[in-house]
Amino acid sequence: MRYLYIALIVILTAAVVLFKFQNLTAVTITFFNLSLTMPASLLVFAVYALGMVTGGALLSLLRTWINRATRKPY
Repeated sequence: MRYLYIALIVILTAAVVLFKFQNLTAVTITFFNLSLTMPASLLVFAVYALGMVTGGALLSLLRTWINRATRKPY
């Protein structure tokens, strides 16, 4: 089982590196008067990381609300 995990990590790392090198073209993001130019692969990873953070925070918030709503009063 250990070798399976190592193989999956190697395959995933190779896919990420391949994605990085195939998407080196620059994209420009404009938000109001601010503009930022970065490689497309960096933008994809940044959006993914932002989604993980906000999704985790949302799930934590919902879990807290549900626990407080179902808790017995003292």
